[in-house]
Amino acid sequence: MAVLVVMFILFLVKSGAAQLNNTENNLNIPIRSFCGRNPPIVLSSFINNRNSTLAEIRRQLSSNDGFYATAQSLTEGDSVFGAAQCRNYLSTAQCVACFDAGVSELASCITGNGAYVFFDNCFVRYENYDNFYKDPNVVEDAGITPLGICGNQTAYQSETIFRQTVDALLADIKDATPKTKNFYVASTRKITNENATLYAIAQCVKDTTQAICQNCISTAYSYLSNCLPNTQGRFINMGCFARYSETPFFNDNQTIDITSFLKGRSSNVAVIAGAVGGVCLLLIMIVFLLWFRKRKNSKKKEQDTPDLNGAINYNYKDLQLATKDFSKENFLGKGGFGEVFKAILDDKSVVAVKKIEVEYAKAKEEFENEVKLICNVQHRNLLRLLGWSSEESHLLLVLEYMPNGSLDRFLWGPRRGTLNWKQRYDIIFGIARGLAHLHNEFHVKIVHRDIKSSNILLDHDFQPKIADFGLARFQPEDKSHVSTKFAGTLGYTAPEYALRGILSEKVDTYSFGIVILEIISGRRCTDTNSDKPSMDYLLEHAWKLYESKKHFEFIDETLDVNQNHEQHLMQIIEIALLCTQSPVSKRPTMSEVVSMLPNGLSLGNRQLTRPTLIDLERRVLVSYTTRGITNHNASGMQHELLAKEKLPNLNEEDKLDVMEKGMNVATVE
Repeated sequence: MAVLVVMFILFLVKSGAAQLNNTENNLNIPIRSFCGRNPPIVLSSFINNRNSTLAEIRRQLSSNDGFYATAQSLTEGDSVFGAAQCRNYLSTAQCVACFDAGVSELASCITGNGAYVFFDNCFVRYENYDNFYKDPNVVEDAGITPLGICGNQTAYQSETIFRQTVDALLADIKDATPKTKNFYVASTRKITNENATLYAIAQCVKDTTQAICQNCISTAYSYLSNCLPNTQGRFINMGCFARYSETPFFNDNQTIDITSFLKGRSSNVAVIAGAVGGVCLLLIMIVFLLWFRKRKNSKKKEQDTPDLNGAINYNYKDLQLATKDFSKENFLGKGGFGEVFKAILDDKSVVAVKKIEVEYAKAKEEFENEVKLICNVQHRNLLRLLGWSSEESHLLLVLEYMPNGSLDRFLWGPRRGTLNWKQRYDIIFGIARGLAHLHNEFHVKIVHRDIKSSNILLDHDFQPKIADFGLARFQPEDKSHVSTKFAGTLGYTAPEYALRGILSEKVDTYSFGIVILEIISGRRCTDTNSDKPSMDYLLEHAWKLYESKKHFEFIDETLDVNQNHEQHLMQIIEIALLCTQSPVSKRPTMSEVVSMLPNGLSLGNRQLTRPTLIDLERRVLVSYTTRGITNHNASGMQHELLAKEKLPNLNEEDKLDVMEKGMNVATVE
């Protein structure tokens, strides 16, 4: 059935594409695309949901002259949430044809649930979460960098006048686009004393906020200004698209009057151009002087950053050269908020360079503060920051290079089954020591927030190092927790944080427990137990085997465990379950975990209780504890529904904990 649907959509692609005129402006050639790397749980379910979602989007774009559409299909797991948007200068037929070209481009993306493709005329995107509808920059595992593309021809007559005119037009569009009803502007501008016209558009994703649109278009303005004096330029980001060209790509009667959005700014191009030209000249002089002084002092300014514990402030151009201009052959993978590349420095040392792109005004300041913090966090089980670079919008981290890559490669990736039990235990113990250092042994308490197998890197001796501190947050010593917006990876995230934003160091403890279960079982936490009658996720599967005293069935089938290791391994499973308990007070600290691990579990007065389980598709609570609460609806959040008479079978501790989370009890046993 899935194959038939794919063939049907590809047929629509071919028939739709034929409706376009074969002109330079209407050729739907991809200019940016990406296929996700996290494989779907069940491929056939994913394909069916994707096809259903894309078919509904096509139906919406085909009717009522719509330029933006969203749809989703959530049946049988592997949910697919999709969105597509066309430029407003297209006809309906052209919009659908562009969408069809996008569907054709993404048809082969079956390696992961999540993908996108950008054309000049439209974009198509789908993910397995719906947060990106309102905030297109939201991603689950990785950041998406903006992209500027400049033409290869410069202005053929007066370069100065061309530069000034384009800059003035782009400035007007930057100010006007976020203020329009549909976040779209198309405008033209005559070039003074020349028989030529400039064409430019800007468009934000329709469902986003004005603030996000403003930030995105401001970044677009900066990128496109750097294209000058080239005769065309494009800017692509998840939240917006902008383009200018001296060649028409929309009709003159399709422009938008933006005068009312400029709030009294002079429309006299000559005045604007003169002012901009003067400022540009001054900026050019300043930039040149700064560049000259930087080159004179040094390419590496280690002496200027004595508080960074030996970390080097690298020159961006040097790192660009060391990574072969961030080439595909040097690509190592994606982490939170950036891509990672292998780099060989001048002294022949091998490092990893993480390329981060951010878009808001204080990002650079926050980045530098974070660098100063991480540079001073030194531990054998924490990935060491060797240096950094912060030039304009380019933010780079220079990190230790880990030759064996990430832990997940050895659990379910290409090297599955190559780790023995001693190596796995050493990895578990090393992660625990690294977290204990972050929580208790540094001068401030740091919560990592994104502990998962892909963020554990292995050195040449398979010793673990915790990586990717992009989501790390301080926890004040006088606070048991802080409230913050959720950021992390579902499946690894503690329920009180995923549902209520309650963040404490015990969030890392929970994630650590999940990673232990992955290391022992060799399975992803989001994998369902599909070879059994149930469809339990990993945590629930582990708990049920523990309840029935069948621990051994949970162990990775590729792991050769002898009798001497069996008891110790069972105890480590119990420690993992202890770390994933609710309420939060029942979880041990990471320092306690470090003391438990060498000799196995020492419960003392503790008693293992069933963990809180979350439906990862709907992000709602499945069950709470064996003592009375099941089938919770985490979307209610109404404390008044938790009146005492509605909780007859709970003791006072349970009532308090449920009310703290604000959960809406649906049934009580």
